[in-house]
Amino acid sequence: MTYTFRTLACAGAFFAFSAPAMAQTEIKLGYALAEDSHYGVAAKTFEEVLKAETGDAFTVTHFPSSGLGGEREVIEGLQIGTIEATIVSSGTLANFVPETGVFDIPFLFNGFDHARAVLDGPIGQGILAKFDNVGLHGLAWGEQGFRHITNNRNAIHTPADVAGLKIRTMENPVHLAAFNAMGAAPTPMAWPEVISSLQQGVIDGQENPLSVIVSVKLNEVQKYLTLSGHVYSPAMLLVSKPFWDGLTDDQKAAFDKAATAAAAAMRGYVDNVETTGVETLKERGMEVNALSTEEKAAFQSSIASAYEDYYGTYGKDLVESIVNFE
Repeated sequence: MTYTFRTLACAGAFFAFSAPAMAQTEIKLGYALAEDSHYGVAAKTFEEVLKAETGDAFTVTHFPSSGLGGEREVIEGLQIGTIEATIVSSGTLANFVPETGVFDIPFLFNGFDHARAVLDGPIGQGILAKFDNVGLHGLAWGEQGFRHITNNRNAIHTPADVAGLKIRTMENPVHLAAFNAMGAAPTPMAWPEVISSLQQGVIDGQENPLSVIVSVKLNEVQKYLTLSGHVYSPAMLLVSKPFWDGLTDDQKAAFDKAATAAAAAMRGYVDNVETTGVETLKERGMEVNALSTEEKAAFQSSIASAYEDYYGTYGKDLVESIVNFE
């Protein structure tokens, strides 16, 4: 009996000593921009908070600069479970949850406080929850900022200045409708193709927030920047629904906390760029002009026909509830 006990004890000690440590779960986190961008800041914050909350249960592997493909490819990877997480622009989200397109309507928000309040409130959170129905789970709304136009043809002051302008837009029907109404020649294009297309003259310009324009150094391939602020551009932290469903309640709470912190870090980055970005771009040689109140009103008038389409797509009540949200 003593021999048997000692034998089993020794065997147990051997297996306890030789068994591998519990394996970490890898989270492949893909995003379109570089690590020193607002996406990168959010990704790093997400990793740091998740580690603080869960210890060594997860390891986050970063794939910046479209290392896992374009945004649509990455989101589709989340749906089938081959990629765990992404930080993504709103450009392709309407392809998965059509209601997200409402936030891309031009001149919808009157400033950052208004936009953030809508996204963090019942309207934004209600739309975030819809991603659970399409193989995804929305953790939090991030931010890119208000979008502005850059191009190599001319400075922009009136809708006539964008007539025929070959401008890259996101793969987003809301943006396409607006630029078509202005008389431009919008060209939807995945982000990884944009820089080379600008260099080769395939397109004349593009539109993005200052956070993107500065971080990817668009001044190297664009001459004019017009501070149009025509669209507020949110971002989103998404995880794979199959991955999310495999987490415990405590782990889900940790992911929520990490995503909230990441979104706050992204907004902080955007706030800083909004303060410093214009001077940075001027120093780099861009010619910068801001639309006056009257000039912006002319652009708003030019897309009146598109607004009728937006009402038909999203409902006038929803659009007006966002405009009037306090």
